[in-house]
Amino acid sequence: MPLQTIEFTPGINKESTDYAAKGGWVDGNLVRFRKGRVEKVGGWTKLGTSYYLGLARALHSWISLGGTRFLGLGTTFKYYIEEGESFNDVTPIRATTAAGDVTFSATDGSSTITVTDTAHGAVSNDFVTFSGSSSLGGNITAEVLNQEYQISLVTSLNAYEIVAKNTSGATVTANSSDTGNGGSSVVGTYQINVGLDTFVKSTGWGVGTWGAGGWGSSSAISAAGQLRLWTHDNYGENLIINPRGGGIYRWIENTGVTVRASELSQAAGANAVPTVALQVLTSETNRHLICMGVDPLVGGVRTGVIDPMLVAFSDSENELDFEPTATNSAGDVRLSSGSFIVGGIKSRQEVLIWTDTSLYSMTFIGPPLTFAMNLVNEGSGLVGPKAACNAPNGVYFASKTGFYFYNGAVQKLPCQVQEYVFNDLDLGQAFKCHMGVNSEFGEVWFFYPSIEDGTGEISRYVIYNYEENHWSIGSLIRYAWLDAGIEDLPFASAQSESQQCVFQHENGFDDYEDAMTGVFIESADIDISSGDSLAFVKKLIPDMAFVTESGISTNPVMNIVLKRREFPGQSLVTDSTSQITPTTTFKNVRSRGRQVVLRFESDDDASAVDQKGYKWRIGSTRLDLQPSGRRA
Repeated sequence: MPLQTIEFTPGINKESTDYAAKGGWVDGNLVRFRKGRVEKVGGWTKLGTSYYLGLARALHSWISLGGTRFLGLGTTFKYYIEEGESFNDVTPIRATTAAGDVTFSATDGSSTITVTDTAHGAVSNDFVTFSGSSSLGGNITAEVLNQEYQISLVTSLNAYEIVAKNTSGATVTANSSDTGNGGSSVVGTYQINVGLDTFVKSTGWGVGTWGAGGWGSSSAISAAGQLRLWTHDNYGENLIINPRGGGIYRWIENTGVTVRASELSQAAGANAVPTVALQVLTSETNRHLICMGVDPLVGGVRTGVIDPMLVAFSDSENELDFEPTATNSAGDVRLSSGSFIVGGIKSRQEVLIWTDTSLYSMTFIGPPLTFAMNLVNEGSGLVGPKAACNAPNGVYFASKTGFYFYNGAVQKLPCQVQEYVFNDLDLGQAFKCHMGVNSEFGEVWFFYPSIEDGTGEISRYVIYNYEENHWSIGSLIRYAWLDAGIEDLPFASAQSESQQCVFQHENGFDDYEDAMTGVFIESADIDISSGDSLAFVKKLIPDMAFVTESGISTNPVMNIVLKRREFPGQSLVTDSTSQITPTTTFKNVRSRGRQVVLRFESDDDASAVDQKGYKWRIGSTRLDLQPSGRRA
C-alpha cells in the first residue's frame, strides 16, 4: 500500500468518543489552529521588573491627551496604575484618624505590635500608614512605625496587630525598652478595605437580604466580604474605578500617579452620586457615567444600601450629577428580569447588561427617558462579571451552561468542548471566570476554575476561533486578560517567581525565561477499512515547520508519539517516540493494531537551552500504513 496522507479536521472535539472523532483532534495544550493547521501558541514575557500585591482580576489601558500610556490594575488588595513599567499605588483612602487616636504597645522579644484605634473599621490584610509616631523606646523606633503596614490580624473592633519591620522590609523585634505608646501625634491613614481572593458562600450574593447580612438585617453589604472584582473606565483622561459592592472613585490624570483616587460622591460639585455600586462604565454616546447595582436615591439622599437591579446614569458630560431634573439627562431605571446584575460591557452604540438570568440592551434615545432598556434574552445570564468580551464581529459571553454570541440577537454557539468545559467548571468560584479577545488570531479566550484541578482558582482555558469556527483547550493560570490595541501585545495578569506580575503575550515562543513545557496535540483514532483490519505502521514521514526566534541560538526538536489499540474501549499503548528536527526526513517505526493515534509534543526539558526560542507547525503527516490481517 502506498503512503497514506493523514489530514485532520481543525479544532478539538470533546463531545464524542476518541473513535467517533476520527479525522480530528481530541486533546491538546498550548496550541492553536490557524488556517486549518496546528501550531504552538505564542510565548510571553514579563512586563518590566516590578511586582504588585494581590491577584489582579481587572486590566484597563488608555492613553492621555499628552500621549502617556497607562495601565490600570485592580487587585484583591489595591488599585495600581502602571506607567513606565512601574506600578503606582493609587488605592483610595477610607479614613484618617485624628492625631493621638492611635496608640501602640509591644512585648519584649516579639515583633508583633498591638495597635489600638477605637472603631477602626479595618479587616485583616488591610493597609494602614502611620505618621507622627515617636519611638517606643527601644528597637521600635519612629522610623519603624512611620510607614505603610498590612494588618496581620484584627483582634477586636478597637484593636489589631501588625508585624514590625524596618524600611527594607526586614522584621524588627521589640526589646525591654519598648514601653512607649508612640506619642500623642500618631495619625493612622487607612486604605479602603481589601477584598477576598476567593468566593465565600456566606459573604456573597444569595445569602441574606440583598445588600445586607442575614435575613431581615438592614446592614449594608461590605465589599471586603466579597470576591474582590474591580471595574474601571475612563471619563475623559480621568479614571473611574469601583470595587464590586464598594464605593465609586475617581483618579484625576493631571494630578499624577503619586496622588490617590478619591471618592466621587465627595468631590466638589457632586450631586446625588451613588455611594456604592456593582459596576461602572462610561457610555459612548453623550458620555454618561453608568453605574449598575447602586444605592437608591430617596429624598435626594443615597441610602448606602445596594439595590442589585438598579441602574443609575449621570447627566451628559457631567459624571458628578446624578439627580434627575427637567433640564438634565440623569436618571435611573430598575431592571425586572433576574435577581441581580452580574456585569455589563459597551458594544456598538449600546450597553449590554446581564443579570443572573437575562440580557438587556441599554440604548440612548434622548430626553425625556435618556436610555431605553430592552430585554434581549431570558435564560442566558452571565456566569461571572468578566465573562463577556467585545470581538470585531460581535459580543461573546458565557452562561453557566454554554457559550453565546450577540450581534443584535442572541445565539448559542455550537461547541465541541461544551460538556468538557461546563461539567468541569467550578460554579462555586464562577465569578473568577473571565473572557478576552486575541484579535491578531481571531480568537476569544475563556479562562475558568476547574473542578478536576481542585484549586478553586483559574487553571484552564478554552479558545474559540471566530474566524475559522473551531475550538481548542488547555491549562494556563491567568487572572485577567487585555487584548492588544492601546498596548502593542495582549496583556495578562499572572504569577512569576511567587510574585504577581503582568505578562505580554504573543511575545517570542517561550514561557518567560524558560522553554514552554506541556505543549501537545493528540489525534483521534486512525484506522483502515473502518477498523475491520489490523493496521501495521512501519514508517512515518513528518511534515513540520519550525520557526526560530531571531537572535536565539536554538536546535528545535519535538516528539511524535505513536500509540495503538485494537478496540475503542482499550487503553492506548505507546509503541514509539520519535524525535523530529528540521532536518528529519522520515522515521522507521513499528506499530500494529486496529487503531493508531498520533501525538505531537514539545520536548519538555525547560532548562535545556536548545529547547528555547522556537515554535512549530504541523502540516500533512504521512504514514506507511498497511493492513495486517483480520482478527475476530
